[in-house]
Amino acid sequence: MRILFWGTPDFAVPSLRALQEEGHAVVAVVTQPDRPAGRGRKIRPSPVKIEAEREGIPVLQPEKPRGAEFVETLRALEPELSVVAAYGHILTDEVLAVPRYGSVNVHASLLPALRGAAPINWAIILGHSHSGVTIMRMVRELDAGPILYRVATPIPSDITAGELYLMLSEMGATALIEALAQLEAGVLEEAEQEHDRATFAAKLSREDARMDWSLDAPALDRWIRGCDPWPAAWSELDGRAVQLFQPEVVEGDSGSRPGTVLEADVRAGLRVATGEGSLRIGAVKPAGRGRMPAAAWIAGRGVAEGDRFH
Repeated sequence: MRILFWGTPDFAVPSLRALQEEGHAVVAVVTQPDRPAGRGRKIRPSPVKIEAEREGIPVLQPEKPRGAEFVETLRALEPELSVVAAYGHILTDEVLAVPRYGSVNVHASLLPALRGAAPINWAIILGHSHSGVTIMRMVRELDAGPILYRVATPIPSDITAGELYLMLSEMGATALIEALAQLEAGVLEEAEQEHDRATFAAKLSREDARMDWSLDAPALDRWIRGCDPWPAAWSELDGRAVQLFQPEVVEGDSGSRPGTVLEADVRAGLRVATGEGSLRIGAVKPAGRGRMPAAAWIAGRGVAEGDRFH
């Protein structure tokens, strides 16, 4: 099948590779323009562009994927199907209609749950027992198209968003290939979503990731893991931001104001009071420094018992 592939981050790369390995003809890749990234803010291509160029696939990088000239460029490629995986723009009806068999999307949730930009983060933050991947037919409304194929997986109790992201990217590639095989065989059944059960997963900003220590320890445990590695849960200590990682719930009433450092010992580690219970923090990233074990931060006198996070 002649496929036009749309994607930008690492999440999309396994799907692109799988299409190539299965013998589909990827006629072009559409990805976001090169952007500044990293501490040096150097201009870098997207992971999908890097993969496409490695495989000799033509790359298109419009600032906005619309307009008569862009649509004509797509039509000239004569794609039979568009496959979209974390591209980063909502596509117009005109663009969606270019391929003969329409457009499908690889979405990292069990739709209609968690439509939107950050389903992996929110699945962990909200304490969902399962996540998964949905292959759906695309419509103009965000993540609202008919379901073509869906596969679920349990969410381990200690997993981070970064780890679940990698798991679902590979699962998405496998699900996509199975869905396309059924589509080509004429046996794929579409199912309308139950729209009244839809929930949404808005993109998280750095400010969104600030810790609210009045929440109980299990909620904050999920919050830290759901924001790891991005946007990274953080709190202020002595007026400086500190990112927090590797949480562990400690049951029982701490008897202290939420955010109070209960332990800061090289051997015992870092433990902080919450609204109910407390959290051990295994790793931190103080402002201007790299990620480090909490014990190293304590040894360097970065935090002491009785300090309070805000």
